[in-house]
Amino acid sequence: MSLVTTLGRATFGCAACLALLISTALATTARAGTLGREQDIVDLKLGQRVQVDDGTCPAGQIKEVRGAKMTDKGVSRTATCVARFGPKSR
Repeated sequence: MSLVTTLGRATFGCAACLALLISTALATTARAGTLGREQDIVDLKLGQRVQVDDGTCPAGQIKEVRGAKMTDKGVSRTATCVARFGPKSR
């Protein structure tokens, strides 16, 4: 086996592992979904965003709750209305 073939296989293996890592990361962030009440968010992490469809935002928008800042009592939250993407789900 030549050196070029061995390097090609190693590069392909690294690319496959990288693709698997990226797809796993995207799948874990995409599964969050939408909640019906802000009280259903139990463990909000710093930087995490959760969409809440509680009817407080205007038509075409949805409330997005974010873990904004670390305090001595935990993560503080901020909420803003953002554009809704896709059809409204129940």
